[in-house]
Amino acid sequence: MPEVPTEEADEPTVETITDGYFEEEYYVDAEDAGEFLVELGEQFDDDDEITLTGDDWELPFAFGEPVKLDIEFEGDGEPELEIEVELSGRIEDEAPELS
Repeated sequence: MPEVPTEEADEPTVETITDGYFEEEYYVDAEDAGEFLVELGEQFDDDDEITLTGDDWELPFAFGEPVKLDIEFEGDGEPELEIEVELSGRIEDEAPELS
């Protein structure tokens, strides 16, 4: 989601996450969720690497094929629809050059 620049004296520190475990959960309105998904889709169209960003973090991820889509619907009681995108990291197929 685009961030509005602020006029602060100090630049905020952005942590680039490349290993370990990271999880973040957001509750947003449908319009913001749609904008996020459109921007994510454009990254899928452009390249085989995406970058997700938050207020103080960024997560670059080079993915491989196939991309797994999991759609789950539960209609009993309180209806719920879950859409999950699962990406596996890209694995280089080329063997290293030995000299």
